[in-house]
Amino acid sequence: MKIDLDALRQIEREKGLDFHTVVEAFETAMASSYKRSSNAVADEARVTVDRVSGEVTLYAQELDDDGNIVSEWREEPTDFGRIVAQTAKQVLLQRLREAEREATYGEFVGREGDIVAGQISQQGNVTLIELGRTEALLPYAEQIPNERLEHGAFSRAVVIEVRKQLRGAQIVASRTHPALVVGLFALEVPEIEEGIVEIKGIAREAGHRTKVAVMSNDPDVDPVGACVGPGGQRARSVQKELHSDELERIDIVRWADEPEELVGNALSPAKVSNVYLYPDDGTAMVIVPDYQLSLAIGREGQNARLAARLTGWRIDIKSETQFAEEQRAFQEAFDAGLIDEYGSPLSEEGERAIASAVESAQAVRDSVLEDDERQSDDDSVATAADGAMAVAEPEPKDPVQPATEPDPSPAPPPESES
Repeated sequence: MKIDLDALRQIEREKGLDFHTVVEAFETAMASSYKRSSNAVADEARVTVDRVSGEVTLYAQELDDDGNIVSEWREEPTDFGRIVAQTAKQVLLQRLREAEREATYGEFVGREGDIVAGQISQQGNVTLIELGRTEALLPYAEQIPNERLEHGAFSRAVVIEVRKQLRGAQIVASRTHPALVVGLFALEVPEIEEGIVEIKGIAREAGHRTKVAVMSNDPDVDPVGACVGPGGQRARSVQKELHSDELERIDIVRWADEPEELVGNALSPAKVSNVYLYPDDGTAMVIVPDYQLSLAIGREGQNARLAARLTGWRIDIKSETQFAEEQRAFQEAFDAGLIDEYGSPLSEEGERAIASAVESAQAVRDSVLEDDERQSDDDSVATAADGAMAVAEPEPKDPVQPATEPDPSPAPPPESES
């Protein structure tokens, strides 16, 4: 008996499977159909197909009570009949489906962090990304809140998990994960792909704003300029992929090993006057020009919040006028012997002096914010000061180790809401 190998080759091309896998599926199907035929004279059977000639050989097997093969002989497969032939077809299809699932799992396992692209398929409350022979699940929690994904639209996502299930592999993708930004920049910026430019850190509030810190391993290559691209083309291409309506803003900042410089860069586009580090509580006190205070804080504290996540430091932002007023009040209290050199009260009167200093500085801060709001456009106005002292907390992560001791001249930051 011979099988048309061209037919198996056709299945190989259609299913995208290895030829040997298709042949093995056929061999399994033939052995199964023989055991169900009326001509079967043995307990078990195995089938081999010559990969060159297509010759089919069937071996009948006799088993003992323990399932061991005690004898084997060659059988000539004869008329299997319609029912047995249908069984062979069903087994073959089942084996091919199983092989496809195994191939899909093998293709995607270990690819967490890779970018995938395809058409959006909305099936009830389930959103899928069609990936040719398979699809990726895009859970609701991994979708951007203010983005509408239309059925049939083309979209990219990042693989975050590959699960092996009874029905094969389930690929889970995300459009909110920071790794999507990393992958998109790698696609758009050749210098990243070549290892010349590195993404050292990223903080993202999907659908709203992302901060990316980059560095260059080549002194002749500007990492920020490489990522922005000529006329901002590369950054805009990433922005288009991150949100269907291009609503997510991207800040590309320069990485620095010195924490003071990194914190200052992370608050871009705001300009920073000074940064004072307090390693004991992981706080960075940042002084900015009065007209930059709202910009440094950001809308609803977003700029400061993302900078804190990017750097790992708790960021306390103050205007120059507010800082000067605070320093003046603390110096008066120190000269009067009400507080010590670290700003700690020495009496109840000292506690009142500290409270008065904080209140006075806060009044200056509020005045600066009001003036700034009147002069700034909506894009650079903070709608809230994010607590009395605008302190931004970093997300839990490995802390950035301070490289230098803080300047002892400024008073320590007062207790404030975060």
